[in-house]
Amino acid sequence: MKNFQEILAKAQQQGEKKVISVAVAQDREVLLSVEEARKKGVVDGILVGDSAKIEKVADELNIDLSNYKVIDKKDDVEAARQAVIEVSSGRADMLMKGLVDTSVVLKAALDREIGLRGDGILSHVAVFEIENYDRLFFITDAAMNIAPDLEAKKKIIDNSVKVARALDIEIPKVACICAKEKMNPKMPDTVDAHELEEMSKRGEIENCIVGGPFALDNAVSIEAAKHKGIEHEVAGMADILLAPDIEGGNILYKSISYFARSKGAGLIVGAAAPIILTSRADSEETKLNSIILGAMTAGKL
Repeated sequence: MKNFQEILAKAQQQGEKKVISVAVAQDREVLLSVEEARKKGVVDGILVGDSAKIEKVADELNIDLSNYKVIDKKDDVEAARQAVIEVSSGRADMLMKGLVDTSVVLKAALDREIGLRGDGILSHVAVFEIENYDRLFFITDAAMNIAPDLEAKKKIIDNSVKVARALDIEIPKVACICAKEKMNPKMPDTVDAHELEEMSKRGEIENCIVGGPFALDNAVSIEAAKHKGIEHEVAGMADILLAPDIEGGNILYKSISYFARSKGAGLIVGAAAPIILTSRADSEETKLNSIILGAMTAGKL
């Protein structure tokens, strides 16, 4: 798949719709995006939160709540816990944050008794459709892991590869992005990048091709790679861009969002089900795309 239109079409062809559980659902923008995804035949919804407030917002937006299951939980913490239970019990396929702090949702999601804790680590994967490129780009990690070490970076790659494969990119090319494309002992991230490439060659990182270190230009531009004399199957052809830390990932994510005016989506992966933690600054289109991405990856992570 090369764009969000193709992702939507594939999601609509999946047959049975996925179910999204929304924590503290009395959020105007979130309800709009969930309703749009429902109308497109991608999801059904479970709305957990203050039912009176949910009804008020739904009335203002002309949303018919008879199309949804509404669970009345007036306390935000209880609402988040119940929304997680709907997923961990199998009644829903993915979790979405509504009008509540991210920390409250993640605490419930990682609760060992009722939560969605997996075997790996949680990481954020953003997917972008950028004009004039013939493929999607996956950016990781822009939101969860502050300064991942080598083993954490391996797990972050594993998470992002699962998302890419859910979008029919069978062997994604992963570029470990650094400030320069040569290993320098004084720049630890370049050393990590080199080791991740070696791990990939040894088969310790599966279902992808990892290369690094790369500077951003020679990871995404064949011409830039040729200019630097870089001969590598990932050079200029990267699908997944692994950031060295959260600062680099976040700056790259927001640069693409604002300067490139691209279409995007994002998920937290590494749990037993996709978690959608969109920002209030994200557009309605980004929220909708994130729900569609969640529907495509549910059951495949």
